[in-house]
Amino acid sequence: MTGTPTPDSGLAELRRLVDVADKSVYDAVAGTPTPHLDRVMVNLSNAANHSRLWLATAGALALLGGGRGRRAACQGVMAVALASAVTNLVLKPVARRRRPAGSGDPVPHSRQVRRPVSRSFPSGHAASAFAFATSTGQVTPGVWLPLHAAAATVAFSRVHTGVHYASDVVIGAMVGDLCGHLTGWLATGSPQHRATGRWR
Repeated sequence: MTGTPTPDSGLAELRRLVDVADKSVYDAVAGTPTPHLDRVMVNLSNAANHSRLWLATAGALALLGGGRGRRAACQGVMAVALASAVTNLVLKPVARRRRPAGSGDPVPHSRQVRRPVSRSFPSGHAASAFAFATSTGQVTPGVWLPLHAAAATVAFSRVHTGVHYASDVVIGAMVGDLCGHLTGWLATGSPQHRATGRWR
């Protein structure tokens, strides 16, 4: 029957709407001058390359946090490995989304970083960041909030520096959060959830 919406047409329309929203957000971020913020975002984005920021944090937790810190560090690194595998080996090859424009990019030169050769969707940086924050926070509740704040800032830095669209980092964060919870479940044999301000 002509004129009847199909699942494929609905998916295509959803993708079109996401693309329009992504490009609008991308252009708005790129067109907003932030000279004092640019260097911070560039340095933070680069620090999270290859999960160096999270591995260094895991090392600090293991060194200073006693037995619980070592468990948190181990669980966090496991979550990062899982999130990296899911995003880079499964989701990116399936989605095959191109990065934002390279040449003629509206992003100011002062905030540009080395453009990755991998696909854009979802953001591996965001996935690793939230996987580490979620999984580590399950073991050491005191670091849950600061690590999630850092993860969110890293995720935004990928849009700010012009290498990801907003939906890339949002879905990456969701994937990372799921991987963090899954790692916690695998490590303890039971789901971990937050209740009345404490993990149990």
